[in-house]
Parts: sequence; C-alpha cells; structure tokens
Amino acid sequence: MAPARDHLLARGPLAQRANDFLGKAWDKGWLPPPNLDPDALWALAAKPYGAKAEAAEQGGRSAEDVADFRERLTRLVAAAHAEADLNPLGTAMAWGQLSRVVKNRLAFGALWADRPALPATPLPAPIIVIGHMRSGTTRIHKLLAADPAHSHTRYCDAYHPVPARFGMNRLVSKVELAMLGAINPWMQSIHPMAPSGVEEELAWLSAALHHSIFESQWHIPAYSAWSEGQDPAPVYREMLRILRTDAAHRGIADRPRVLKVPAFAEDLATLLALLPGARLVLAQREPEAVLRSAVSLAANQMAIQSDACDLGQIAARWRHKIALREERITGALAGWQGPIARLTFDELNADWEGAMARCYADLGMMLSADALIAMHKVMAASAEGHHHAHAAQLARFAEAE
Repeated sequence: MAPARDHLLARGPLAQRANDFLGKAWDKGWLPPPNLDPDALWALAAKPYGAKAEAAEQGGRSAEDVADFRERLTRLVAAAHAEADLNPLGTAMAWGQLSRVVKNRLAFGALWADRPALPATPLPAPIIVIGHMRSGTTRIHKLLAADPAHSHTRYCDAYHPVPARFGMNRLVSKVELAMLGAINPWMQSIHPMAPSGVEEELAWLSAALHHSIFESQWHIPAYSAWSEGQDPAPVYREMLRILRTDAAHRGIADRPRVLKVPAFAEDLATLLALLPGARLVLAQREPEAVLRSAVSLAANQMAIQSDACDLGQIAARWRHKIALREERITGALAGWQGPIARLTFDELNADWEGAMARCYADLGMMLSADALIAMHKVMAASAEGHHHAHAAQLARFAEAE
C-alpha cells in the first residue's frame, strides 16, 4: 500500500534512505561515485567488443545518425552536470539510464551489422496516437492495442529492446518494476506498467537521446531547447530500426503497430514523412487539465532525483511543452491528407465504446466483435486500476491550493 502523497514533490521513504546512504557511502569512500563522463560511458559499453566497438557503433546507421547521437550524449551529460542539480540517488539513476542507452546502442549496432535484414523488416502502415500526456492517449492506445488485428509494444521490449532468449527481458522487467515501485510508490498510480503490458515507445526515443524522457526527470532547459531545435530525423530513424527489429523478433511484422508517445506531437512532421501511410488518432483535452497532470508526473520523478526542485519551473516548462506541441501538431496536419480520428477526453469518459466505433469509422477500419470483447476486458480491468489514485491525488492537491 503506497503512503499518502501529501505534496507534488513528496519523496517515498525508501528513496530518501537510498539517497542518504549513497551520499554517505561516496563521502566516506565506501563506494565509488558513478562516472557520468561520456568517454567513461563509452569505455564501459565498448569493453565486450574490443576492437570491434567502432563497427558496432556504426552498424545499421548512417554517419549522420552516429554523429547526432555522439553530440546528444555530450550535450545531455553537460546539462545534467550544469543544470539538473542531481542528488546522489539522481546521479546513480542518471548513470544507470545513460549507461544502458550506450550499451544497447552498441548491442543493436552489432546485431544489425550481423543481420542487416532486421532493421529493414517491412511493416504495414501503423496507427499513431497523437496528443499531450494526460489527454487520454494511454486509454486510446490500450483500446486499439487490444484489437487482435493490431500489434503493440510491451514494457519489457520497450525498456529492454535488444532481443533476448527465453523471455529474459520479461523477468528483468518484473524485477525492475518491483524496484521502481519501492523507490517511487506513486509511479504506478500515475502511469501503470506491467512487464508484458502495453507500453509506449518513449524508451525507443530515449535510445537515441531525444529530450522527452530526460526532461521529465531532470531540470535540463539548455538541452531541451537545443534538442527541440534539432532535426529529429536521426532519433526517429533509430526508433524505426528498433521497431522493425522488435516486430521481426516477436513474429508480429504482419500486423499494424499501434504507436503512442506524447513527444510524437513535437516531431509529427518528421514522423509522418518517415511513415507516410499512417493512420492518426488525435487525443484532445482542455489544456489546464493536461498541465496539472503533466506537472504532477514530472514533479513526482524529479523530486526523487534532485533536492532543488521548483514547482514554478516545472509548470513553466510544461506550459511551454503544451504550446510547442500544439503549434507543431497544427503545422504538421495542415497538409495532411491521410485518415485521422479526433477523440476528446470527455467523450471517452462519457461513452468510450461509441467513441471507439467512430474512431474506427473515421480511420476506415472495421471494429470486429473480437476487438470489442477485448476492449471491454481492458475497460473492466482499468475500473479497478491504479490510475484512479492519481485522480484522487490531483483533486486533493487542487483543494489545497
């Protein structure tokens, strides 16, 4: 049972104890502090490859994509040092995330160099859910993913994407989620996760160091501003290589994938250029409601990793994100001729079945009886889900304002 979350910047008791212990252990020399230097991260990841490390980095990738990742890593680490004000637990978590990113990058490159057909696996046009975080995108995503005619990404494949034998990524994910739940007892109420559950592709964007997953955890405005102004094509080319590899490895390349990441809204023009046959579902919700929920999510993650969180800065960042994403959605859709369905948060709450029937009609798809049965199971399971606790938290915080 999670303790009451009495403030947006509340920190769980185990997180506080872990942070205190790490700080003491590093001060007294019991443990070496993690090294966030880019060269150190590369050196650690490259050890298993020896002289083949450079070939692994380049496997399946253009020189432009290789250079983009290198620059992103340098700039992200610099921003983490200069701006994020990470505490000991935050430093350890940052090292864990970034070292995994670099290790996976080399592992994928080695795999693609050996099996170049994997990142070129042909796929049917996907269904892409577009919209702000907390606008109903997760519900739409899970309902569409329930349709047996579609495929979806699982948590274990999103966060442990390098193909593994015997389902080891599911076991690792189970342990990982248990640890995350202990450190952050409110995370499941904000974004429920399960090892084999439907998951968005955010981790595949972070595999190429897109700013979205990192700015929701750390105060890194310089990196966010720089990344927002960059051509995101190298990031999305990497994401699609991982997507194609996942589809081939899991034997689901014949079914359209339901994709969803709120950050897609920032880069929609690039994504549609790479996936011109896509069908789109646009989730819509009143901006202030989106803001409150987004600030709650970001504050929850940032409070664990820094002792200097500022709710004013967090709110300002997410006001900017909402405005930026609205602007870029509008621009990308101005000339869009493909199928699109628009669903509002309130409509989904009032009559989800009617909303999904209209969604399928607008996209030119058939809503089968099997799909509808599967969707009813999803909604029945969500009726008792963790996310209701987050709604209660937001209501309590609003009353206290």
